[in-house]
Amino acid sequence: MNTFGNIFRLTSFGESHGAAVGGVIDGMPAGVEIDMAFIQSELNRRRPGQSAVVTPRKENDEVVFFSGIFEGKSTGTPIGFAVYNANQHSSDYDNIKDVYRPSHADFTYTSKYGIRDHRGGGRSSARETISRCVAGALAKLALKEKNILIQGYTSSVGNISLTKSYQEYDLEKAELNIVRCPDSEIAQKMENLILDVKKDGDSIGGTVSCVIKNMPVGIGEPVFGKLHATLASAMMSINAAKAFEYGMGFEGCHLRGSQVKDTFVNIDGKIGTLTNNSGGIQGGISNGEDIYFKVGFKPVATLLMDLDTVDKDGNKAVLKAKGRHDPCVLPRAVPIVEAMAAMVILDMLLIKKTNLL
Repeated sequence: MNTFGNIFRLTSFGESHGAAVGGVIDGMPAGVEIDMAFIQSELNRRRPGQSAVVTPRKENDEVVFFSGIFEGKSTGTPIGFAVYNANQHSSDYDNIKDVYRPSHADFTYTSKYGIRDHRGGGRSSARETISRCVAGALAKLALKEKNILIQGYTSSVGNISLTKSYQEYDLEKAELNIVRCPDSEIAQKMENLILDVKKDGDSIGGTVSCVIKNMPVGIGEPVFGKLHATLASAMMSINAAKAFEYGMGFEGCHLRGSQVKDTFVNIDGKIGTLTNNSGGIQGGISNGEDIYFKVGFKPVATLLMDLDTVDKDGNKAVLKAKGRHDPCVLPRAVPIVEAMAAMVILDMLLIKKTNLL
C-alpha cells in the first residue's frame, strides 16, 4: 500500500535516487491557513546533513506544491507536491546490485517484485518519509486550529535513557540539541555515544517518545479502528521501527490492576482521571487526557564494515558498504513520528464527524 488514511489520505511516490519524492493529499479540510515557512521547517527537521550525528547527504528538501492551495488557504481539493532530489551518489551502490545487504529490504523486495531499485534502497529508503512530513505538517496546521499539539523527542539511545516522566520535562527544549532530547546533560551523553558508534562504522538504536495534548474526548473507532491500534500501525510503517507501546506499556504488565487503575473524578465540572496509566485512550477511544506513546527503532542496518552475505544466486559474498548513512535514525525520526501522529489524529477527527447527524 502506498496510501495512508481514510478521509485525510496521503498517497506517496518516489525513490531515494529518483527524480523526486512527493505525494497527493486528499481530504484536507478547506480554509486552513497554510504556513509555508512552517511546512519547510518540518522538512528541515527531517532532512539529511543537519548535524554530525546524521547522514552527510546534502539536500535542501524544498517542497513545491502543485494544487489544493489558493491565496494561502487549503481549498479542500487534492494537494499535490514534490521534493526534488539533488545530491544522489548512485555509484556508491554499484557493489550491491547483485548482493543482498543484511537486515535490508533487498532480498524481500526482489522476492516480491522480481526487480528492485538498488540505488539507496529505492522505495524502501527512509527518503520516502519526506512525503509523510509534508502531509504531517499540513495535518498539524489543521489540528492547531483545534489547539491539539504534538511533541516528539528522543527518549533513549542505546543504554542511555531519560529517567523521568514526560511531565517533568520542558519538551520544547528537545529542539535545542542535535539529538532532540529535552534533557541537555543526557542529550550530550547520547551525542557522544552516537559519535563513538559512528567512528566504529557501526550504528545504534533507541526510542522516540511522543505526547499529544488537548485531545477531545471520543476520538477513535472501535472495534477494529481503535485509536491506539491505528497509531501503532502508523508508527510501525516508519523505516526501522520495531516496537510500539502507549500509556504504561510493558511496565504495567508486571503490576496489579489496583496499582494501575485510572480513577475518574470531577474536576471543576469536568470529568477526568487522577492518573493516566491508560495513556489517554480507553476502549480504543480518547478520554481527553494526554496521549503518550513510545516507538522503538532498531540500529541502522547499513554498517561500514565487512559483512558476510550472499548474492542473488545464493553464493557467499562479503559486502563492504559505501555511501552516506545515519549512525542513528532517532534525531531524524522525531519529526516523522510527529507527522504520522498528526495524520492519524486529523483522520480520526474527520471520521468522528461522520458518526453524528
